[in-house]
Amino acid sequence: MKTLLVTGYRAQELSIYDQKHAGIVYIKQALRDKLVPLIEEGLEWVITAGQYGVDLWACEVVIELKKQYPDVKLAIITAYLNPEEKWPEAKQDYYRGILKGADYCGSVSNQPYSGVWQLTARDQLLLRKSDGILLFYDEDAGEASPKYMKQRALKRHEEDGYAYLTITAEDVQSIADEQTRDMQ
Repeated sequence: MKTLLVTGYRAQELSIYDQKHAGIVYIKQALRDKLVPLIEEGLEWVITAGQYGVDLWACEVVIELKKQYPDVKLAIITAYLNPEEKWPEAKQDYYRGILKGADYCGSVSNQPYSGVWQLTARDQLLLRKSDGILLFYDEDAGEASPKYMKQRALKRHEEDGYAYLTITAEDVQSIADEQTRDMQ
C-alpha cells in the first residue's frame, strides 16, 4: 500500500470541543499504532480531508512521524476553499499550523462552499487516489458522518480489494486503560 486515506469522526461527534481534551491523546496513539507498521512496510502518502477531528489529529501524528520516517508524506485535500473560514480563531490557527506541515494541500473545488456536491466529489477523489482507508468509526456508538465513507470504502473493497482498516472506540479505550495501568 502506497497511499492511505485516514478519516473518521469530527471532534464534536466525540463531544470534543477543544484541543485539551484528554481523549485526543489516546486517539492519536491509536492512529500512530496503525500507521507505523504501514509506514515500515512502504506507505508513502497519508491523505485526509482536513476535517476538524480525526483527520487533523492524524495529520499531527504524521507530522510527528516524519521526524522518524522522513519519506512519508502528508496531503490534505479539502472539498472547497477555506473550510476553516467560519471556525473560531483558535481552531483556524491550529488548522493553519497543520497545513504548514503538509507536503500537499489542495481543494477539489476552487470556490467556497456551495453545496453537498463538493463533499461527494472530495470523497470520490480521496477514495480513487488511495489504496486503502484507516477509518475511526464505531457503529455501536451510534451513527455519525463516517458512516458514508465506510459504505463507499466497503463497496470499493468488495469491487477491487481496497484495503479497509479500522479503529474502534474499544481500541481507543484499550489504549486509555493500558496507559492508566502504566501510571499506577
